[in-house]
Amino acid sequence: DPASLGHKALAVNLSDLAAMGARPLGFTLAIALPGVDDAWLTAFARGLFAHADAHACPLVGGDTTRGALTLCITVFGEVQPGQALRRAAAKAGDDLWLSGRTGEARLALAHRQGQRWASTPSPADLTQACVRMDWPTPRLALGQALAGLAHAAIDVSDGLAGDLGHILQASQLGAELDWANLPLAPALAAL
Repeated sequence: DPASLGHKALAVNLSDLAAMGARPLGFTLAIALPGVDDAWLTAFARGLFAHADAHACPLVGGDTTRGALTLCITVFGEVQPGQALRRAAAKAGDDLWLSGRTGEARLALAHRQGQRWASTPSPADLTQACVRMDWPTPRLALGQALAGLAHAAIDVSDGLAGDLGHILQASQLGAELDWANLPLAPALAAL
């Protein structure tokens, strides 16, 4: 869906700013299109600019060319000196927290690719998982609230284990997870 693609293209970049504790300032968009499709472009722009407006993050430049569909967004933000949340700043003894449930987007991707998991989610659970994948929500307010308080942060768009591994490697630490207390969607609870 072009509207969700527009939303998601900006949201995943804003999520990276949130993980640094930054406030968005603006973004650039370089887009290559195989041809002009007014309906597609209108829907894409609606999703993109609705999300940009919701976070006061204006389009400040970019480029349009002809070619295979390619989207490249660069988002700019600011954080007070010394307040940025960095991967390499975790400390021994820090608690680990998640700001939401993990795994739903992966479930949606597996479903769309025809992969079946050990249990079959309900249609409602699959719909919710697809919403999480197609319409992600960057946690900008939380990131900004944690700036200067938390030691390190990361968005978990690549999965909890992989992204936590980035913090642990950069900070030269290990971690212990309490799997029973991870916030899981009902669709994933049986796995």
